[in-house]
Amino acid sequence: METKSTETSADNMRFLEVLKHKEILRNEIIAGITGFFAISYIIIVNPMILKDAGIPADLSVFATIFSSIIGCLITGFYANSPVILTPGMGVNAFFTYTLVVNMGLSWQTAVAIATVSGVIYMAIAFTKMNDILSEAIPSSLKHGITAGIGLFLVEIGLEKAGLIVAGKTSLIVLGDLTQPAALLALFGLVISLVLYLRRVKGSFFIGIIITSIVGVLFGIKDSDTPSVVLRNLVNYHEIVGKGDFSQILSTPFILATFSMTMILVFESMGLVQGILPEQRKFKKTFQGSSVTTFLSSFLGTSPTVAAAESASGIELGGRTGWMTITAAVMFGLSLFFIPLLEYVPQAAIAPVIIITGALMMGAIGNIEIGDFTEWFPAFLIIVLIPLTNSISTGLAFGFVCYPILKLAGGQRRQLSLPICVLGILFLLDLIFSTLL
Repeated sequence: METKSTETSADNMRFLEVLKHKEILRNEIIAGITGFFAISYIIIVNPMILKDAGIPADLSVFATIFSSIIGCLITGFYANSPVILTPGMGVNAFFTYTLVVNMGLSWQTAVAIATVSGVIYMAIAFTKMNDILSEAIPSSLKHGITAGIGLFLVEIGLEKAGLIVAGKTSLIVLGDLTQPAALLALFGLVISLVLYLRRVKGSFFIGIIITSIVGVLFGIKDSDTPSVVLRNLVNYHEIVGKGDFSQILSTPFILATFSMTMILVFESMGLVQGILPEQRKFKKTFQGSSVTTFLSSFLGTSPTVAAAESASGIELGGRTGWMTITAAVMFGLSLFFIPLLEYVPQAAIAPVIIITGALMMGAIGNIEIGDFTEWFPAFLIIVLIPLTNSISTGLAFGFVCYPILKLAGGQRRQLSLPICVLGILFLLDLIFSTLL
């Protein structure tokens, strides 16, 4: 972490009050830029995934950027929160490969499903259901969610660095360390660790810049940067507001809506609670996330969620909405400088994601490991989030397992009605996800 006095004073600082403290504002801006670079790959990856659903990549890239800008502005101004909102990985895969590819729905119908799910999400976020659900989650599961997301980030970072790859005889094997990108990532990891441990201000951001410069000097860059030109913006209306609600009463539509709602509500709840330093900002952040999710369905993209990569900015001391407003500005500028993103290779971003994930995994120490009924459900969340590449799946197994173990261990009094209901809902979600 950065200097403790700065973090402590910024935690409870009001939005406009930050302007009176230049050092804190500077720290928020650096955190916002770092958070943006950590999640900037979504500008490239999300359109490529949505392309498989039939949404043109040269148009959905605008939807990705616009929904991110709106989400960051909402969490910044409304919640004064350092949580970046962007179209979510996992949710976009469910949107494309489950709803469109596997179920045979059109992308317009998938957008309609996302819209209805967004309405339900807002109904939960702006009512007492918000408090009931957030208070019902045991602390062991909350810490498990934080650690699980951390391990997920470590996996993502290692994969982006080329340090791990899919194996032929096992799920994961060591990557080819002779590849320039892997060597660059290792260099960036060492630089970022040294800067972080030396408590250099903006250590992660500086690490990204240094590693990117070295990558340019050695000609190391990514090859999948999309070809996007601003003149395509005139055609953007072709994917705006295209939801098809003609099948809204059909069984597939209803089941898909239930599954997507579970993903959106509990993935966002778990992410926000897992990475947000000041939990008093949870309610407004969660509400802001629900509104952005709803709006994103009209913009022509899969739903937005809280970005786990926000933690990279938070680890630099980002504590207020100025961090996310900075990220919104960066997303806006990316409209004009998307080709320049090829000079910031994934190998330069990976070290920041790896270190951030490792820091989040420290939450394991807060879990009561001596009580197996508390530890094992949290353990399932921690390992299944990265192993299944799905935050919602990891949550489902943990929440289903928790009440079962409490009953089996004769600890029935420790169970509340909401946590039992959540266990049943997550069980239904697993069943429906299997049937879809």
